[in-house]
Amino acid sequence: MDFIYLIIALLFVITVHEFSHAWVANYLGDPTAKLEGRVSLNPLRHLDPMGTLLIFLIQIGWGKPVPVNPYYFKKPRRDEALTALAGPLSNLVMAIVFSIPLKYFGPVLGQIAIAGEPFLYNIAGAVVDMSIVLFAFNMIPIPPLDGSKFVQLLIPRRYEHLYENYLRKGTTYFLLFILLDRFFLLKIFGFSLLGQFIWLIYGAIKGAIFLGI
Repeated sequence: MDFIYLIIALLFVITVHEFSHAWVANYLGDPTAKLEGRVSLNPLRHLDPMGTLLIFLIQIGWGKPVPVNPYYFKKPRRDEALTALAGPLSNLVMAIVFSIPLKYFGPVLGQIAIAGEPFLYNIAGAVVDMSIVLFAFNMIPIPPLDGSKFVQLLIPRRYEHLYENYLRKGTTYFLLFILLDRFFLLKIFGFSLLGQFIWLIYGAIKGAIFLGI
């Protein structure tokens, strides 16, 4: 049953994540995503085959990349970075919002059960957890993750062409790293570099949220 809550929460937070990219891009002047129907909270419009498959294999994944044409932006470097940042920030906001009923109305939510399961409590908890995980995962500055686009804003213009080359080639290496990390390091050595990093960020953010709200 816990796996079901995780999948529901992950599909939800990925949908909001991709919607946020599309909405911000459109707001900043790029209608590309809107014309492709991506300014939508319909999960089917945002599912990526590989990202969805990895949800079931390793319980982490991603949505279909939102198309962005920076030529529509008034300030391409800044606006592309803001569009990239919109997705992870939406997850952080969701983590905070769903933490409030958990902290202040947890016992009440726990009494609302379906088939003996505290459905609302478990779903809210899963949304908080998956929102933080997706935020941490996507802020890693390696393509195709959003952190790589945000970091681009900080790269001096004289090194911009080198960074663009890194963005083009980095995706393949990152996918290989995920597979190596999950199916080699974890299986043989019982240690996941990616998992340790995400767990560290997750613990810090969740602690800060519940202490701060």
